[in-house]
Amino acid sequence: MDEQRVHPMIGMLRYALLTILAVVFLIPIVFIAFTSLKSNADLLTNPFYALPEKFEWGNYAKAWEQGRLSMYMKNTALIAFIKVPLGILIEAFAAYALTRMVFKGSNLMFAFFLVGMMVPMQATLVPLNIFLNNTGLVNTYPGIILVYIGFGVPFGILILRGFFRTIPKEIDEAALIDGCGDVGKFFRIILPLSMPAIATLFIFDFMATWNEFLLAQIFITSDSMRTITTGLLAFRGEHSTNYTLLNAGVLISVVPILLVYLAFQKYFVSGLAGSVKG
Repeated sequence: MDEQRVHPMIGMLRYALLTILAVVFLIPIVFIAFTSLKSNADLLTNPFYALPEKFEWGNYAKAWEQGRLSMYMKNTALIAFIKVPLGILIEAFAAYALTRMVFKGSNLMFAFFLVGMMVPMQATLVPLNIFLNNTGLVNTYPGIILVYIGFGVPFGILILRGFFRTIPKEIDEAALIDGCGDVGKFFRIILPLSMPAIATLFIFDFMATWNEFLLAQIFITSDSMRTITTGLLAFRGEHSTNYTLLNAGVLISVVPILLVYLAFQKYFVSGLAGSVKG
């Protein structure tokens, strides 16, 4: 009888804790939404957590037009939808070699890739600047995409290698008997079975690419090529910042990430769990 009472209580405590954490994480978003719907006078005269005196829905249209968000979001989407699939393909090739091909030093090579996750991004800015200048890739999309792929490879290999290891090796033997080579096995068997992990990685990678600021700020100098994170700086003037339009722009810029998550969220949990297990 006591055990029957304990289990429901543990479940209730768990859900209560998750609810509290969800509320804590949602509080900043609520304050951003409040600020985006205020006038500048309302923002300056009332506390930031207060409801708007009048809902200024026009702030979103002003932010879209004055901040040229359509151009910046188009630039970011172009970079993301080239970089993310290409990066995942490269990472999948590497993870496939590390898990399905037998060669000496595979574990050492995997450790070498993981070292890339430990290198601070700030420590690479000078050599990257020299490399991109010498190759003429500064202020170009191929240059920034190449840099993004380089930083994303270690994490992608970690996720995909873990999931590939959960796929039984008997499938490889069956494919070999049917006359399927390494290339055919990769594209016809391993990749289709790994869609949960690929979807999980797509969400993480798309979000990281869309939200990246430092590298885009340094290596993209042309205003017509800026990404959404650097483009939002247009709301910051020399002496003041238009916080109402800035917060409206921030909420607009989040919409593509939410759409990508909703499109792939059914694979998210299973893909992450399989990667960790592997």
